[in-house]
Amino acid sequence: MGKKGSPRSPRPPSMHVKPSFGMKNHQDKCLENLLGSDPSFGRRASGGDHSWNKDMLLNGLKDDDKRIGGSVVTFSGKRQMWLGKHSRLMVFAFGLMGSLFLLDSLMFSIIHSINLKNSSHQREPNGLKDVQMDYVHEKKGPTIMYDRLLNLASSALAEKEFRGDSVKLWEEPHKQASQWKPCADKTGPLYQGKLTKSSGFILVSANGGLNQQRVAICNAVAVASLLNATLVLPKFLYSNVWNDPSQFGDIYQEEYFMDLLKDEVNIVKELPPHLQSLDFEAIGSLITDADIVKEAKPIDFVKIVYPLLLRNGVVHFLGFGNRLGFDPLPFHLQRLRCKCNFHALKFVPKIQEIGSLLVKRIRKHDGARSLLDKQLLGNYISDLPPEGHYASTGSSKYLALHMRFEMDMVAYSVCDFGGGETEKKELQAYRESHFPLLVERLKNSSRSVSPEELRKLGKCPLTPEEAALMLSALGFKRSTYIYLAGSNIYGGQSRMHPFTSLYPNLVTKEDFLTPSELAPLRNFSSQLAALDLIACATADVFAMTDSGSQFSSLVSGYRVYYGGGHAPTVRPNKKRIAAILSENGTIEWAAFQDRVRKMIDEGQRVRIRGFGRSIYRQPRCPECMCKGH
Repeated sequence: MGKKGSPRSPRPPSMHVKPSFGMKNHQDKCLENLLGSDPSFGRRASGGDHSWNKDMLLNGLKDDDKRIGGSVVTFSGKRQMWLGKHSRLMVFAFGLMGSLFLLDSLMFSIIHSINLKNSSHQREPNGLKDVQMDYVHEKKGPTIMYDRLLNLASSALAEKEFRGDSVKLWEEPHKQASQWKPCADKTGPLYQGKLTKSSGFILVSANGGLNQQRVAICNAVAVASLLNATLVLPKFLYSNVWNDPSQFGDIYQEEYFMDLLKDEVNIVKELPPHLQSLDFEAIGSLITDADIVKEAKPIDFVKIVYPLLLRNGVVHFLGFGNRLGFDPLPFHLQRLRCKCNFHALKFVPKIQEIGSLLVKRIRKHDGARSLLDKQLLGNYISDLPPEGHYASTGSSKYLALHMRFEMDMVAYSVCDFGGGETEKKELQAYRESHFPLLVERLKNSSRSVSPEELRKLGKCPLTPEEAALMLSALGFKRSTYIYLAGSNIYGGQSRMHPFTSLYPNLVTKEDFLTPSELAPLRNFSSQLAALDLIACATADVFAMTDSGSQFSSLVSGYRVYYGGGHAPTVRPNKKRIAAILSENGTIEWAAFQDRVRKMIDEGQRVRIRGFGRSIYRQPRCPECMCKGH
């Protein structure tokens, strides 16, 4: 894949040659891919050249024979002269033919011996350098749960590699999606503006990473408007998990945020000096997540928080994780949350500039393709296509995949992932170390749920192997470029091997950006996560393995809001895919494809946001978007 950080795109890796980023020829690339996955294809691909050489030689001999055919009848001595003269040529020709047939058989034997289980010598793409074992350090062989389906998938991918790419894969399947347009930045007819006198100041110290903090910011904006309070720019709590000291101004443009929302909410950068020295806990103004129920209703804030604001002039929300519910909520507050998330929170120029380099290099194209690009990358990408057009000509398509298979998620699920007793002991040790309350609850539970039952209920995260099978069933070709968001995959390369055996063109931001280009963000996990969010939101197709992930929810929401009906998202139903995969031993590939495609199609249907559903994930509703014709 070239040197790490190379600005050029990776070629699919061959068996022993480390690929460079540029693709000089599509057929050469596909041939290299297929040699490692379809034993019969290597023979077919090379057989064409062999038969051409053989025919050429035979035709040459036939032509020579015609030229001397008449002389054989009249003068038999010429035959002996001809045989003597051409004997060396004939020996050489038959020797060459024999060598070619021998070489053909030898190549077939070698290729046939390479399969999914013993091809561990195949080199991984550079992007997998950062897919490290998160807890276990010893090297393992490939972890495979569905060997039969993997072999069927490999054969299916080999057969379709030289066929034309299906346009449907890269488009929204339902045209109604293009009827919805962004309009949360428009003032609703019932909105009367903010009140002139503030009831007090609201501080928020948000926990979690980039995604949790973003939701907390917009929920705080809505609560400040609800209580007619002045919002102090939110702070971010430092976490030993994220190890990121970034604050609001390190990630988002402060002045732009305050200016865009000034007509709805008063926002200041700091508390007035006379309030800064207060002990919020002592005066009763410190509000933790234990004081406000999860997804609280507006009335809860009015009853609990508003009196404190009037009495003390300030309240401090500590944590503020998912404290404001989605319904019921007044129309203007719901629209304000959408305006905050989709319009007011713009990344700082540093992140936009590096993000634009990443997107341009993945696409091999410099121009903007949609509103998604302009919103996320600002002035660092240009040439927005005319309204009603979606520019994709001249750029390379890619699929972005958010794979949730980190150590903590795997351990917390209490599922079995085919790694045997060693894996079970590792995950149990991690649970005891990091989730003691979970371990205690499992011990005291009157009814234990088996790993098999958990999988049937859709409680288990999808493995990289299952993600690859899903993509192959949908019809994505082996040569598809796949951008991997998140890299702490539990099990490292042994767990990723089934995926890369089907899809070798797996890349990360480290493959497209040099160390010096990444240096400004290197020690800031939330800022690096912003790059992943940009790459996923602007991808031709975005696929997730866990629909409950906040990152995936924010990305898919952005694609609905700004995608204009040209930003499909692949969202699996873990319960349904578990049922399909349970038939690994008997299901035929055609049936597997059909069931997976029906599952994904149902998730892509155009629906208006349901009651209580996340406005950030499903903004297709009157509060956030306007429906045209």
